[in-house]
Amino acid sequence: MIRKSIYLFLLIVAVYFGFAYLVAIGSLGSYEGPGEITTIPLPEEETIKRTERQLKDKNKIGIQDKKIILFGDLHVHTTYSSDAFLTSLPLMAGEGTHPPADACDFARYCSSLDFWSNTDHAEDLTPEDWQEIKESVRQCNNVSGNGQQDTIAFLGWEWTQEGGFGQPHYGHKNIILKDLDEDKIPARPIASPQLGFANMPFSGRFALSSLKAFDGRVQDLMTYARDGVTIPCPSGVDVQKLPTDCKEYASNPGELFDKLNQWGHDAVVIPHGTAWGNYTPPEADWKNQLTEEFHDPNFQTLIEVYSGHGNSELHRNWRSVLYDEEGQAICPSPSENFLPACWQAGVIIEERCFEEGESDRECKKRAKEARQNYANAGNAGQATVFKEDPTEWLDSNQCQDCFLPAFNMRPKGSAQYILALRNFNPDDTIERFKFGFIGSSDTHSARPGNGYKDINRIDFTDAAGPTESVGFIFGFNEGEGIYGKSTPKIYTKDNKPSGPIEVDRVMSYFYTGGLIATHSEDKSRDAIWRSIKNKEVYATSGPRILLWFDLVNSDEGILPMGSETSLKSNPRFIVKALGSLEQKPGCPDYAVNALGKERLALLCKNECYNPSDIRREIDRIEIIKIIPQEYQDEKLDDLIMDPWKSFKCNGTEECLVTFTDSDFEIQARDALYYARAIEKESKVVNAGNLRCEVDAFGQCKEVNICYGSPIQNPREEDCLANTQERAWSSPIFVDYKKY
Repeated sequence: MIRKSIYLFLLIVAVYFGFAYLVAIGSLGSYEGPGEITTIPLPEEETIKRTERQLKDKNKIGIQDKKIILFGDLHVHTTYSSDAFLTSLPLMAGEGTHPPADACDFARYCSSLDFWSNTDHAEDLTPEDWQEIKESVRQCNNVSGNGQQDTIAFLGWEWTQEGGFGQPHYGHKNIILKDLDEDKIPARPIASPQLGFANMPFSGRFALSSLKAFDGRVQDLMTYARDGVTIPCPSGVDVQKLPTDCKEYASNPGELFDKLNQWGHDAVVIPHGTAWGNYTPPEADWKNQLTEEFHDPNFQTLIEVYSGHGNSELHRNWRSVLYDEEGQAICPSPSENFLPACWQAGVIIEERCFEEGESDRECKKRAKEARQNYANAGNAGQATVFKEDPTEWLDSNQCQDCFLPAFNMRPKGSAQYILALRNFNPDDTIERFKFGFIGSSDTHSARPGNGYKDINRIDFTDAAGPTESVGFIFGFNEGEGIYGKSTPKIYTKDNKPSGPIEVDRVMSYFYTGGLIATHSEDKSRDAIWRSIKNKEVYATSGPRILLWFDLVNSDEGILPMGSETSLKSNPRFIVKALGSLEQKPGCPDYAVNALGKERLALLCKNECYNPSDIRREIDRIEIIKIIPQEYQDEKLDDLIMDPWKSFKCNGTEECLVTFTDSDFEIQARDALYYARAIEKESKVVNAGNLRCEVDAFGQCKEVNICYGSPIQNPREEDCLANTQERAWSSPIFVDYKKY
């Protein structure tokens, strides 16, 4: 393995002079812009064919309603987001910039989505950027605006906040707007007041056309030095009266909701990555957001349970770090299916200590210190071990029995944990979270819906870059340290870690993206929006599984997923599912004809959504039941029943199950239920994660990290492994009717 030595020195030199050159020639560079949208709509016969095929399949499984299932992606970054821009650089093995026009073309021709939304980081956007994104989204809609739209584009942004080290943590949230008219959208995106490249005091955003990516394409590499320092908007002023050219900030979700209410426009707020430990502090707890100050159920109605950054659905009773009543960190011991990284830090230091010839007593003392130092350092525990090798950590801090888990998963941010909580403050109007479920890509290369085929790991996921060395440059600078002893790190809100967390191991936890599916009356912006607002939506891990989940004996009649009701009698449900369509290689002719061979190769990598007439088998249907807390600090282990019921399907493409909760009347407690439709096994990018070699006891003894670096892993290596793709229905919330 290449270590931080000669290669690192050369790369530092290259990065230093490369960026110096970019800044030096800024006045000579050219503005990159939003790109050119291809103006050829999909053939009308293609959209008709898709609708007719779904109607035929609905009849086959006995679905009588007139709604159609539409697939979309509401979490899409272009290289107007600074993190997306950085990973587009050739020095990060990137393929060059992907502006908003690329997202539109990819959604229409590569992934064939019904709808999508541009959600670049608000922290990085200037007024000029916002104007360009708006116009690009409008142009995307205008391509097929004379008849039924083939691809419907929504406008949005991401509010990006990270806590820890003495700061409260609220996480990342996407804001999606219904409309596009100027008088029906905010004048500017609302950002978190954390540092973004848009706030950096450089002059000029410029491009360079002299650098080439590995595929030989001439790049227009924009820097994220913006056109001057963006002026913050004055505080305490109604949003309608703010200057047009200022930067609008909300420091917490409450301020964000207040501003959205002041604007008065139709919008939804979707938290995402809630269990992703790459930025979520170990002490973060979604219980802290279950208040009227930080939650608005009129806006925040959905949660992203799956994306290309992993699965945030599942709760587990282990924790990576524990905290006593005074808030002091404690390193827990290993448990079944979980090895705390703080514990592994002690193992690493103890082994090094023995190598240096120290006594057993001294080495055990150092191991104990190492565990405490790691636990004290929060998200930056890795930095307490000097010259650590990413393989030394084995599979620590990872969920070992989860489907495509989020990296360093935080159970107190999981959807199951969030839905089991109840607020017992009698003075607070917010009692529970009642979220519907969606999936997304969270792509950073302007590729909405990139999970249609598990291919092109480097380009279709966020696993990109020479992590071993560039990660060192942009991440922690280890500086001086003792090899055989842990180094305490005291981080505060004013002295935070210098960069990203664990940039090597996280590359094994990037996947192709998920989707949101809506049950809509027709394919129109209004119909899609009604489904979103009604939570009549579901998530998939990428494949276009068809899923229906209904409560059949409510007082209001049949109620679909996302519904809320109350019952005194035992609830009865029906689930119906159809497997996703098997994919043919290559791209349909309409995509080739519209994009041309060169752009098709660059954007789609010559592989598009190209369905056959054969559907995958549904292996089983799982039902999850959650009983929200009934008293303060009630333990969740017995309240989250996963799976509560499991039904094996008969090896065909369709599956239908019915069930009743015969305990509902006996328990006399509120409950919620949702369904997972799980397909037969297939190959999926990074499904093996760290690819552990286990011993006779099932413990990980060696890992084979799937790096983002084309030096450490060939660019064409997709790190495929078997798993079972799935869809998650939104829950149906059934409160117990006491009178």
